[in-house]
Amino acid sequence: MRTIFKYAFTYWIPMIIALFLMIVELVVELVQPVIMSKIIDEGIIAEDMTTIYIYGGWLLFITLIAFTAGISSSFFASHVSQGVGYDMRKDMFTKIQMLSPMKMEKFQTSSLLTRMTNDVTQIQGLLFGLMRIMLRAPLFIIFGIVMSFTINVPLATILLITLPILFGIMFFLMIRGMRLFQSVQEKIDHVNQIIRENLLAMKLVKAFHRLTFENKRFQKVNNRLKDQNKKALWVMEIVMPIVMLIMNMAMIALLWFGSIQLEMDNAQAGEVVAVINYATKMLASFGVFSFLLMNVTRGKASAVRINEVLEENTDDEVKRMEHRNKIKGAVKFENVSFRYPGLEHDVLHEINLSVKQGEKIGILGETGSGKTTLLHLIPFLYPATSGIVYIDDIKMEDWGNRVRHDITLVPQEGFLFSGSIKENIAWGNEHLTDNEIEKVAKEAQLDDFIQTLPNKYETRIGQRGVNLSGGQKQRLSIARALADNPSILLLDDSTSALDATTENKVLDAIRKRKCTTFIVSQKISSVVDADQILVLEKGMIKGAGTHKELLQSLSLYQEMWQSQQKDGVLIDE
Repeated sequence: MRTIFKYAFTYWIPMIIALFLMIVELVVELVQPVIMSKIIDEGIIAEDMTTIYIYGGWLLFITLIAFTAGISSSFFASHVSQGVGYDMRKDMFTKIQMLSPMKMEKFQTSSLLTRMTNDVTQIQGLLFGLMRIMLRAPLFIIFGIVMSFTINVPLATILLITLPILFGIMFFLMIRGMRLFQSVQEKIDHVNQIIRENLLAMKLVKAFHRLTFENKRFQKVNNRLKDQNKKALWVMEIVMPIVMLIMNMAMIALLWFGSIQLEMDNAQAGEVVAVINYATKMLASFGVFSFLLMNVTRGKASAVRINEVLEENTDDEVKRMEHRNKIKGAVKFENVSFRYPGLEHDVLHEINLSVKQGEKIGILGETGSGKTTLLHLIPFLYPATSGIVYIDDIKMEDWGNRVRHDITLVPQEGFLFSGSIKENIAWGNEHLTDNEIEKVAKEAQLDDFIQTLPNKYETRIGQRGVNLSGGQKQRLSIARALADNPSILLLDDSTSALDATTENKVLDAIRKRKCTTFIVSQKISSVVDADQILVLEKGMIKGAGTHKELLQSLSLYQEMWQSQQKDGVLIDE
């Protein structure tokens, strides 16, 4: 909850105005029963029409004041709650962008989506309710009791006796509900995860005829959410019947004892009506209280989840070293090992590697040998578990995030953003001219395809490039990487969907660039002319050298070479 108030205090002026106007409403509500008692005792019973007109006029006047204050208070409360929601989403999005992939593994994508949408909405509802009625309800109950004692002490005592019982019940149920609603939010994460997986893999689901299976899988998590939500709502909804029961018993006691006092002339009719009026409004306040209690429990659970993201440590921005020149491209691994959190063995073990500026490095190995992980250590997406990674003879930790400014990674699955082809190519370098965009598209062998499109470079790409083939996505991703003019280019099997002729043209264009290039591939043909080829097996470098050197010295490389031969011809696919 501390996080909520920190954001809310940014809007302290409209928040104070909203609370002040809420207090105006509260004062009017507290004064109304007193005026009504005056109208009954001094006007109606005494048959004094002048008194009725005077007090009736005051009653109408303060009611109009309360009406105006209520509308204005809602406006300022909305301004605060929406502003806080905006700030929270903005800060969470910025925080998520700054989290390292290692930190990102703590949160599922579906969970982050829920926290930025559903949880923030819960906070907004809580803040609005807090400023409009959440404080008003308990304040009316407290001051309503005080006002009742100024009117009739015996009747007010009956109301006072019921308060501890009601507050005790509500506090117990609030603690119970808070735990349940936190579990509900986690169940929402699971539902969102299944939905996201299903939508992203819809073609695969249809191809494998797994509609029934996916429906059952979704039904399972959906039922869990429904059951948990029902349990949480049941706990919160039971508050109102209990409140109604106790307050109605108090009302019966007030009527019974009030009638006795009237018969004994110990109270006037207006006094009894005023206390009953306070009791009725207290009953309504407890009803609102129970509703707001639900918002508090949900808001508390959401605040905890939001705070987990906001308080997560980010990458070390202090060590970006903006004063350093552009990276030249030399890379060195010195006894580097890496282990993912939760695993019991190293994915990479004792890696020693020295790459000069401008060299082309090929990386081969079977699936799970650590090729992609090695690549991810170079742009500091993951810190080495042990050992030291150097860029231009400077430790990676000293470079910090600054190292990524001159390193570009092209993953195997080309991820594209909604927008035009031009916008996707220039995504990493917004200052590109149209000629420069066309140049890198030609290097990636993409220009011929673009020229066949009706809108050419302005052609819109569907979500995740759904209207492009796998090879077109990879070529567009490569064009985007080349447009960034990197000092170090990392290709993670990112030509796998290209035919042999197109791949050779793309790689030839990359070879002409002066940047240091790392190429992960399953095909020797993709790296056969590299300055150095690394052969990985179970996280260790089994051999390093040129194609000819490895053919002479490494049996594992010889086996890979032979498996890609057919009648003496190298197989490209």
